[in-house]
Amino acid sequence: MYVSRVLSGMRPTGRLHLGHYHGVLANWVRLQHEYPCLFFVADWHALTTSYDDPASIAENAHQMVIDWLAAGVDPQQATIFIQSKVPEHAELFLLLSMMTPQSWLERVPTYKDQQEKLSHKDLSTYGFLGYPLLQAADILIYRADKVPVGEDQLPHIEFAREIARRFNHLYGREPGFEEKAKEAVKKLGSKRARLYEELRVRYREKGEEDALKAAHALLEEASSLSLGDRERLFGYLEGSGKMILAEPEALLTHAARMPGLDGQKMSKSYNNTIALREEEETVRKKIRTMQTDPARVRRSDPGEPEKCPVWQFHKLYSEESIQGWVAQGCRAATIGCLECKEPVIDAVLRDLAPIRERARLYEEDPQLVRNIVADGCEKARKLAQETMRDVREAMGLDYS
Repeated sequence: MYVSRVLSGMRPTGRLHLGHYHGVLANWVRLQHEYPCLFFVADWHALTTSYDDPASIAENAHQMVIDWLAAGVDPQQATIFIQSKVPEHAELFLLLSMMTPQSWLERVPTYKDQQEKLSHKDLSTYGFLGYPLLQAADILIYRADKVPVGEDQLPHIEFAREIARRFNHLYGREPGFEEKAKEAVKKLGSKRARLYEELRVRYREKGEEDALKAAHALLEEASSLSLGDRERLFGYLEGSGKMILAEPEALLTHAARMPGLDGQKMSKSYNNTIALREEEETVRKKIRTMQTDPARVRRSDPGEPEKCPVWQFHKLYSEESIQGWVAQGCRAATIGCLECKEPVIDAVLRDLAPIRERARLYEEDPQLVRNIVADGCEKARKLAQETMRDVREAMGLDYS
């Protein structure tokens, strides 16, 4: 059944930093108020590249969930769960692997790219080759229609769409499908039926994506339809049989690039991060010792803000008036580098204070985190089981 639902996940890398907050978590917090959201710990995905060192995954997952909750992800608004606690992910991954051409996996852009970046590891494994398919299964099992990603992840969403399309084409056919679909159209009522047929023709004959979206909205509003009839009409609309797996759409996110303490992208691998639960004095020390424009050897030397990593923080955190004061003072050498850093320190600490405060509750009561995750796993598994019942039936594996 087509449902407006958001799904996103993160590999358990332990405690998160400001780059994660501005790049992902702030967006999650916003989305949870707009859509039903599922956010999961992708622990199986961690094994695709760290299969030889799994000991830290469980603790990393625990710490990462604390950071999610501290950043404002609300378990009353969103479902938080662990991938491996919903074994239906693995079952769907296995069944999809039976019909996925190997060439589709090899052409995913990140496959060779990651092998080159992680050349010190042996990634010639079936798990690494198949991780885009596992990612597709993660999405398709919840019939999520919205997946927040950056531009670099768009090929993965398109891959998931292709997998859903191929599955529906192979297994979404039932005896007398067209006749049953036409009968279902009549149940829409004369006015909606005419509009549905018009939109179907516009999409099938002219490829109008707007017509497809309008037809989806029309079917969502048709509350009188049974689940089976609704799925038939989605399939009839798109030229397949009964629609078992929904094709997801990318929800493109334009996240602010969080600079690291050295001006590069903030990343643990560069050792240039500020953690979300970093102690106040540590944050002050890290920012005060940040490198600045090399031309400013002495306080009296003029500098250029664009050559200074601290300026990147100002662009993200400071108001225009402060940015103007910094730019003028740096170029004219009327302010020193420590003076320039003080507004950044204050702004970062303001950002982190409520996060540290919320985190304290979960740090002091680990069972509270475990209960939230257990509840989320139960909710996610019910949704996954619904999909798998339809998948097994479509593939003739229900044995009923």
